[in-house]
Amino acid sequence: MTESRRLAILAHEKFPDRAKTALGVMRYSDDDTVAVIDRDTAGSRVHDHTETVPDAPIVGAFEDINEEVDTLLIGIAPIGGGFDESWRPDVRAALEAGVDVVAGLHYFLNEDEEFATLAAEHGADIHDVREPHAGIGVAEGRSDEIDAEVVLTVGTDCSVGKMTATCELVTAAREAGIDAGFIPTGQTGIMIAGWGNPVDRVVSDFTAGAVGEMLLEKGDEHDVLFVEGQGSIVHPAYSAVTCGILHGSMADKLVLCHEAGREVVHGYEDTELPPVSEYVDLYESLANPVHETEVVAGALNTKDIEDDAAAREAVGAFSEQIGAPATDVVRFDAAEIVEEL
Repeated sequence: MTESRRLAILAHEKFPDRAKTALGVMRYSDDDTVAVIDRDTAGSRVHDHTETVPDAPIVGAFEDINEEVDTLLIGIAPIGGGFDESWRPDVRAALEAGVDVVAGLHYFLNEDEEFATLAAEHGADIHDVREPHAGIGVAEGRSDEIDAEVVLTVGTDCSVGKMTATCELVTAAREAGIDAGFIPTGQTGIMIAGWGNPVDRVVSDFTAGAVGEMLLEKGDEHDVLFVEGQGSIVHPAYSAVTCGILHGSMADKLVLCHEAGREVVHGYEDTELPPVSEYVDLYESLANPVHETEVVAGALNTKDIEDDAAAREAVGAFSEQIGAPATDVVRFDAAEIVEEL
């Protein structure tokens, strides 16, 4: 893990529902969130909108923060990973104050002339966590040789809770006395863990290799490794990343993640999702020629269901559809399915 930081998290016009990076870092990292920056909800507090993360004030701009901050973190993961120019004043103000900036975008802030110049002038660092390290190559097909059992979260769509499920499963496994490790494959997971390969940024030929490299590095350190999944095998844009992780991890077991009520692909609303039951065969049949695996549990995101009883009912229906035990790992308890893993 990285050393604890005092964060300002930028989430303009997206907090909390479309700021999954912000929520993930606030919920699972060791960092202290001093403030959330969101012009739409400025003047309120985090707990006015969600109580699933620690509370903090919400301000309209970086310059409105009155407490000491050492890092500005971009807490939004837009489709395509672009940089919104309306964020520039906040990034500029942070760098001028000598505050480090962490971003998980495909747009690298280090390559922005203004930001690079300001960082150099004011002694601030810019961390583009989506920039892969040099030397990643093709998969060696050796992930199945490690001592640890490998569990991969897979999804019916993007933004259904794969990273959240992975973190919750790691925590629940450790609480059950299992030596569990976390393999981060996306920007939010990397920000939380302080290491990892941004799989969606590497060359296509190297996607599986980026995952295999991490498993070979950590395979002898833990009994179980939980791999953070990305995208979905049916996603019009992200299916290649999903397949790369599936084959590169050579996972022993899969956890299928879904959001209750989701019927179309997020961001591609003209594309309907297949019936949930079909995903089991889709993932297993695609994985098995490389390494035999099976969906052994499900994680259902019921955040849009208000009543716990109704949420339990939705979880039960999801469990029947996939033919495996399921739960909402945040609302209920990830320990309910850890035993199956």
